[in-house]
Amino acid sequence: MNSNWNYPSNISAGAGRIAELPDACRSLDIQRPLLVTDPGLAALPMVRQALGQCETGGLGCRLFSDLRSNPCGDDVAAGVAAFSAGNHDGVIAFGGGSALDVGKAVALMSGQDRPLWDFEDSGANWKRANEAAIAPIVAVPTTAGTGSEVGRAAIITDQERRLKKIIFHPGMLPRQVILDPELTVGLPPHITAATGMDALSHNLEALCSPGYHPMAEGIAIEGIRLLREFLPVAVKDGGNLDARLQMLVASTMGATAFQKGLGAMHALAHPLGALYDAHHGLLNAILMPYVLSANQSAIEARISRLSAYIGLTEPDFAGFLSWILELRSQLAIPHSLAEIGIDHHMADRVATMACEDPSAGGNPIAFSSAQYRQIFLRAVTGDL
Repeated sequence: MNSNWNYPSNISAGAGRIAELPDACRSLDIQRPLLVTDPGLAALPMVRQALGQCETGGLGCRLFSDLRSNPCGDDVAAGVAAFSAGNHDGVIAFGGGSALDVGKAVALMSGQDRPLWDFEDSGANWKRANEAAIAPIVAVPTTAGTGSEVGRAAIITDQERRLKKIIFHPGMLPRQVILDPELTVGLPPHITAATGMDALSHNLEALCSPGYHPMAEGIAIEGIRLLREFLPVAVKDGGNLDARLQMLVASTMGATAFQKGLGAMHALAHPLGALYDAHHGLLNAILMPYVLSANQSAIEARISRLSAYIGLTEPDFAGFLSWILELRSQLAIPHSLAEIGIDHHMADRVATMACEDPSAGGNPIAFSSAQYRQIFLRAVTGDL
């Protein structure tokens, strides 16, 4: 099942589409791409094959993989240095969310004369950038979760302040995207589960965000339906290409929808990721029921409509929350943050950081620092 879409970018979806990587580069006039990926993927055959395809296609492609699982400013700086040293003219962002974010940030910074943090997603900071100097990007996701391949931002940690920051510019949207499920079949079940729950959190928080954006809501609702149907299948049978493709699509849908807004799941997950170096998708998966419960008064009617659409036998808030808990159990997602080594000792700091996180602005209820602290402590102890 191969498809080509031009919304929200030019997307080539289907098994084996990675063979079109050289053509995707040439369509953007990229002759010397820098392939940005993570160290784990760099050693795998899929990356060697991608480099080989580019070489066979006459492209002067080189590899950059010196980045962390929670990427920081130094990773972006190293990538920009590699981009400049190799006289590259475009970026292939290849991998999971970390590699995609670093690749996009490298493309942004390759022609700028201001520091990275000047482009934090606040007000009109993005207008500071020289848009003409942003390198073109081809995105190739190898996980189905972040949706960064169709996003206009990158999540990068400021090491000095231990803060995750959202770097934003419309020009960071990759202009060519390849969704090839064959690249995701090797993901182990626990990573498939955590990244899939990340995609669910994106769709769900976008739907519940109070802004007016019916198009984003429609995308989010169908994305959640796809995840309900195909996430358990992809975890149980990693070689099921149809389920893997549907997961990639649901992931892109979540990232397309969340331009409407995110919420308290992400407002808490961002500081927890920065402070504890924990997996972003897993954090969202654990936090999900606690945030839903805290938001119940503001989202109950919307969740009831969603529950009916996705076919729950109990189409109301209680039925939806029960499904989330059953899904987490089925996917072996921990019930509490304590189970992944996060305790209450930094509760005040986490609460303050969550309150200040840009995602907090999209939550259906404007939680205070005290309310974020309470949600966090409940997630630590598992007190739902």
